Amino acid sequence: QVQLVESGGGLVQPGGSLRLSCAASGRIFNIKAMGWYRQPPGKERELVADITSGGSTNYADSVKGRFTISGDNANNRVYLQMNSLKPEDTAVYFCRTNWGNAVYNPITWGQGTQVTVSS
Repeated sequence: QVQLVESGGGLVQPGGSLRLSCAASGRIFNIKAMGWYRQPPGKERELVADITSGGSTNYADSVKGRFTISGDNANNRVYLQMNSLKPEDTAVYFCRTNWGNAVYNPITWGQGTQVTVSS
């Protein structure tokens, strides 16, 4: 069974920083990409940033210049460095990965970690 475990969420003041981590474990193979999504209260889940196994990155416009995604392919980990946090960044942040081969190519989600930006 493949699992994603997130860590690093918490309460931070506006302008502060947090670093989220996500580790994949289990019988995972051929990771194509890993990414971070978030779901603000009362809203739908949205992409924050993702990174391919080759290192290509993609960011939501709302976080460009403030967030940085990075990956550790050898250890099946992905990180999200969040700087200059704003109250509107408050959400549950989920890690996601798509992996596998042409026959079996699931998407796996983590359980989520809460990020609250408030004074």
